[in-house]
Amino acid sequence: MMELVDALDRFNQYLYVEKGLSYNTIVNYMEDLKMFEASLTSKKYADELDNGDVENFIISMSGNNRSISTILRRVSTVRLFYNFLQNEGVLINKTGMIDLPRLPEHLPSVLSLEEVENLLEMPDLKTAGGLRDRAMLEMMYASGLRVSELLALEKNSVNIELGIIKLKGKGAKERIVPLGDYAKDYLNRYLLEVRSKNVGRNSKYIFLNQKGKPLSRQYFFKQVKKYALKAGIEINISPHTLRHSFATHLLENGAELRAVQAMLGHSNIATTQIYLHTSSRRILNAYDLYMNKK
Repeated sequence: MMELVDALDRFNQYLYVEKGLSYNTIVNYMEDLKMFEASLTSKKYADELDNGDVENFIISMSGNNRSISTILRRVSTVRLFYNFLQNEGVLINKTGMIDLPRLPEHLPSVLSLEEVENLLEMPDLKTAGGLRDRAMLEMMYASGLRVSELLALEKNSVNIELGIIKLKGKGAKERIVPLGDYAKDYLNRYLLEVRSKNVGRNSKYIFLNQKGKPLSRQYFFKQVKKYALKAGIEINISPHTLRHSFATHLLENGAELRAVQAMLGHSNIATTQIYLHTSSRRILNAYDLYMNKK
C-alpha cells in the first residue's frame, strides 16, 4: 500500500523527470492536489481514493463559489494524478465517468421570497378552483415538485399527518420529500372542502378539474401565468419557476447541496449545482443594490 503523501511526492517527481514540465506548472499542479488532499477526510492511502472523493471535492469548491473554470482546472489535475496512480498499479482510474459542472447558457429564473408570497396569495380561496390552485402552488414551492409529478400525484402518495410525499420521478426513481405546513393546510382544505364533492372523488389522482379528470399541463401553465400577471411579476415564469425558486432559496438558507439534490430527484450533482450559481448571482445582485443605495 502506498501512503498518499508518498504518492504525491512520486507524482511530483514524475512531472519533473518524465513529463519535463516547468517549475511553475508543477507548482500549480501540486497546489491543486494540496487542496484535493485537504478535502479528504480520513484517507491516508492512495489505493483508497475513488470517484466519490473527486465529486466531494467538486462540491466543496462549488460551495466556496469557485468559478467553473477553476473547478475544471483542478479536477483535470486530479484526473492526471489518478491516471498516474493507475499506471503505477495503485488503482483503476474511473474519473472519466464523473459528470462535471457546466454553466448553463441561461440560468433558471427565480422569484424572490416576496414574489413567491404574492403569487401564492393570488388564487381566490372563495372558489373551488382557487382553493385547488392554492394547494397546488403551495405544494410545488414547498416540495420542489416537477409539474408532471404534481399532476400525477395519487392519494396514497401523500401522508398529510407525517408531512411527506412519496414520488416516482424520472427513470421511475422513488424519493420522499417533505410537505411544508402551509402546503399541508391548503391540501387538507382542498381535499375536505372541494375534492370530496367532486364528481371524480373516487379517482386515484389528487388534483381534478370540474369534470373529475386530472388536470393538464397546459391548464396549470395558464393558471400560473394568470396569477403571476395578477401579482405584478414581470419576469416570464412557468410552473417550473417554483421548483427553481424552492432549490435556490434552500441553498441561500444554508441547505446542503446533497440534500437539495435528493429532494429534487437529480441523478447527477452537476444538475443541482446550477442553483449554486443562481444563488450566488442573486446574493451579489442584492449586495450591489444595497451598496448603490448607501
